[in-house]
Amino acid sequence: MKDLDITIPVKVASADDLSASDRRLVELAREATYRSYSPYSHFAVGAAIELDNGQTVTGSNQENVAYPSGTCAERTAAYYAGATYPDARFKTIAIAARDTDGNFVKAPIAPCGACRQALLEYETLAGHNVRVILTGATEHYILPSVKSLLPFAFTEFD
Repeated sequence: MKDLDITIPVKVASADDLSASDRRLVELAREATYRSYSPYSHFAVGAAIELDNGQTVTGSNQENVAYPSGTCAERTAAYYAGATYPDARFKTIAIAARDTDGNFVKAPIAPCGACRQALLEYETLAGHNVRVILTGATEHYILPSVKSLLPFAFTEFD
């Protein structure tokens, strides 16, 4: 028997460290939190996805009293992108959240497992890594790919 160590490369960046396009994507994700419909959790999440056709799409979490009929921000944005621009491929996704007091979360948050799996489908479709920017109030975590969020991911090729 042997141990298997899994490491995930994460860059920790301030807003000043981000490129202009990454800052724009983060801002769009933050703006999307204000379109969240989250009367039950009071936790507003927004996502912004940069596509290879130059378009950017956003989404926010949409809750429903008939849990789990709601949809997370990441899947709202991903499915909108897929439905609106079916030939475009994802390049980068930024995710932001505001807490129950309405403030942007101090530490960056990561997508839920269902969103990780759904986003991995789009990364597989893209044929290349899709960068992930997890946004906190003052710092951002930059990951090289969706798969880095989901070690041992289930794919059709496994």
